[in-house]
Order: sequence, then structure tokens, then C-alpha cells
Amino acid sequence: MRKIVASVSAIALGIGAFAACGNSTTTSDSEGKVYMLNSKPEVVDQLQELAEAYTEETDVQVDVQTASSGTYDTTLLSELAKDNAPTMFSTAGYATFARYKKYLAPIQDSKAYQLLNDDAKANSQKIGDDSYTIPYAVEYYGIIYNKKIVNEYAKKSYAVIKSADDITNYDVLSKVVEDMQKHKDDLGIQAAFATPGLESSDTYRFSAHMTRPPIFFEYRDNDTTFMKEIKGTYLDNYKNLFDLEMNNSPTEASLLGSKNYEDCTSEFALGDVAFYPNGVWSYSQIKDNEVADEDLGMLPYWMGIDGEEDYGPSTVYEATWGINKNASKADQQASLDFIEWMVTSDKGKEIMSKEMGFAVPFTTFGDDDQPDNPLVAAAKTWEDKGKKYMRSVDVPDQNWQNGIANALLEYAQGTGKWDGVTSAIVDGWKAEWAASEKSQGMLPEQTKFTW
Repeated sequence: MRKIVASVSAIALGIGAFAACGNSTTTSDSEGKVYMLNSKPEVVDQLQELAEAYTEETDVQVDVQTASSGTYDTTLLSELAKDNAPTMFSTAGYATFARYKKYLAPIQDSKAYQLLNDDAKANSQKIGDDSYTIPYAVEYYGIIYNKKIVNEYAKKSYAVIKSADDITNYDVLSKVVEDMQKHKDDLGIQAAFATPGLESSDTYRFSAHMTRPPIFFEYRDNDTTFMKEIKGTYLDNYKNLFDLEMNNSPTEASLLGSKNYEDCTSEFALGDVAFYPNGVWSYSQIKDNEVADEDLGMLPYWMGIDGEEDYGPSTVYEATWGINKNASKADQQASLDFIEWMVTSDKGKEIMSKEMGFAVPFTTFGDDDQPDNPLVAAAKTWEDKGKKYMRSVDVPDQNWQNGIANALLEYAQGTGKWDGVTSAIVDGWKAEWAASEKSQGMLPEQTKFTW
């Protein structure tokens, strides 16, 4: 196996780490300064390059610091308590927003916010008329597939499709998967689907991602964008897709708990399987192996739910920034100006889209400002087909996801029934949102379903 995992070093937060160079020490208090606390270690170098370029151009001091992997929450709490606290910081997902809402300034009147596209504005965390977060990247996820394998299958006399383009719904997908599994030796593959790994590094694909479509459509049925209690109307459909993956993968169901993210990604990257549910971020682990860029496609998370054919892959806008309301007005404005520069200057746009590899949801980014990621391109083809993207609903917290992962593992190993998974999703949803409301005094905004 060649270059299967892009190694990311955990960058420890240290005194003076990543301080911007140039004329930062000459910045006056009236001009303001920027101190960004970043949660993504994989883009530290690029953020530092942006900080240095901005300081050189404007003489405004920009310090970028990054928490060690897995320590962002505790680091942010510690840093916000200091006199020299971050002026802007990462606010990933509703749980982080709720926890740190008391530190956030409303930003809907800023130029940086107004430059967001409509979808990004809709995904900003809001309370009433106030918006508090600025999404800086949109990520897509669905069922990634190898066009070469699928099209080679389609040439066979036994194939149930004529080309990969014939896979247009769950019924077709399930027939193709089961038929490919039946003829896997003739096709030269190990299985149709990559292993649905249930080791902790891989369970997010089933607890945080695959759970969202059935909840999305339950919201649709109830004409709302949030419910603190759900019925699990479409969890049988969720089960159908999970069973399809589990029963048509290279790994025995009883061994799913031993398969981690790297194992499952490698199965797809090495051309051993045709389908792999995941997101655009997995490209860094897929590229430079056996799957050519032009052979990468993406299907939605089809489960057989009525109306799902109107949607393409799912989108998630959890990469967001917030502005510290306790910073001085000058520092708040300096931070917003820095964001505006990152998404309007040629230097900023180049680094964010090409070097960081982000699909940046600002109106200033055109077709030439998109990342060199074929999975992003594959996801965007659904726009050309007139499909909407399925919005990622807010989910409670990691405890909820852990409960689902544990129940799925017991189900796969035969030590638990599917009822346990249903309970983890439905009862866990109610319990975790109640706990969130009690501890944070708030819940996600509830509006009419317009997605």
C-alpha cells in the first residue's frame, strides 16, 4: 500500500508559536490586531502564510495559534480566560457554538458576512435576527464510487446497468451492489462496498453522517428545521443502507470493530472495492494510489426514502469562525477585515482554495477559484442536474454519536438487536438535547422547512 494516509502532525499551542512576521510589532492600538485560535492542524502552514502576507501588506499584527489535535475545546476555554484572548476562533458545529455563544459577537452587518453566498448564510449559527458564525468552507459527503470499476461491471453480460450513470436511486444501487458482490471474483475486486469500520476512528461515517438524511426527511415531514424529539420514521431506511454495506464488504460483520479509518479508506484507494461512503476530505488519502482522479464519482446517501431523489450529496458547514465580543472594537474589526482580505485578495483566495483545498462559500470565489479536488467537482455535478444539496442537520454531541457506534457494533457482532440502534438514535437524541438545553440554556433555531 502506497501513500495511503496523509500524516498530520498535532501542533501544540506554545508561547509565541506562529506569530506573524513583518511589521507586526509596530501596530497601534487604534488599528487593532488579530489573534486567531485555529482548530485545524492540517492548515497551520497556510494560515501562517496568510497571516504574514496580511501583516506585510497592512502592518496589522496577526497571530495564528493552533491547539493540539483533540484538545481544541480545553485550549479555547483556557485562552478565552486570558487577558490577551483570541479575537477570533473556530466554532465548529452547534455544540461548540452553544458552549461559546456567550463569547460571540453578532456579525451579520460585517462585510465579511455579507460576502457569503446564500447557502453559507443559511448555515451560519443564528439566534433570532443575529448571526454569529462565518462558514469558511463547505464540505460534501456521500457515497464515493470508482467509475472505472462500475463501468467495467456495466459491460458484463450479467450487469443490471449499462453505465454508472444508470445508478439513479437506492433500488438500482442495491441491485448493482449485490450483483457486483456475487461476481466479485470475475470483476477482480474484494467486495462491492468498503468495510463499514466500527473502530472509533471510523464510526463518524455512520453516527454523524449517515444518521442525518433520515432526520432531515423527518424534519421535512414536520415542516421544521429542528425537533428536540424524533420518532425515527426513516430508520428502517438507514438500516437498509447499513446492512447493504455490511453484507457486501470484504470484512465479516463480527470483525467490523477491528477495522479503522485507514483500513477502510485503503480498500477503496487501492481499487479493491467500488463504493465508499465518505466526504471530499478523504481525497488526500485516496490520491496517488490506484484510483485515477477522473474515475472518482459521488452519489447521495440513498436509502429508499420518498423524495430523496430530489437531492444530491450532503453538505456540511462546520468549518466556521466567530468573533470574540470581549475583544476591543478595534480588534473585532481587525479580525473581520482579515477574513474579508482572505476571501477577496488574490493571495488569500489562492491559498484557501488551492493550498488548503477548501470549497470556499463566498461570492468572491468563481469557477477558477475552486480546489483541485475531483471529489468536490463530482459533488458539484449534482447542481448541473438541478438537484439541491441535502443539508446536514445539527446533531447533539459526541455522547450521542458514541451511543450509536456502540449499538451498531453490538448489532454487527450479533450481541445486540437493531432495536438497540434505534434506541440509541431516538432516545439518545431526546436525552442529549435535553441535557444541552439544561446546560447551555438554548437549542438550535426552529424555523419552517425550506431546505
